[in-house]
Amino acid sequence: MEPEVMEAEMVLPTHMWFKKIQTYDKYPKGQARVRWKQLKQIIPAENYQNYPPEEPNYVNIETPPSMHPCRRICDITGYEAPYVDPRTKLRYANAQVFKVIRSLPNDYVQRYLALRNAAVVLR
Repeated sequence: MEPEVMEAEMVLPTHMWFKKIQTYDKYPKGQARVRWKQLKQIIPAENYQNYPPEEPNYVNIETPPSMHPCRRICDITGYEAPYVDPRTKLRYANAQVFKVIRSLPNDYVQRYLALRNAAVVLR
């Protein structure tokens, strides 16, 4: 005896969620791709002369200064720096950078401080 075969209609999705969608599936023939406009394209396209001056737009947006404190960045590596060397006043991220800072000559330290606009006269 042969087992009965059941016929069922299976509904499969058009694409599997884990597979990359091809561009021709995403944008069928004849359908244009939606592209982002850059600010250089937006400003000439809009007639900002016709808007009232108090209405905010891309040309007259003004923001207040940030209320968050500025981040302290390591002068050598560029990572976030929770420490400051008391002798040189350079900021550093970890003990390895601290060893490098202590081995630097004074003129290099002055250059690093000048980059940060924090010129300090070392003794």
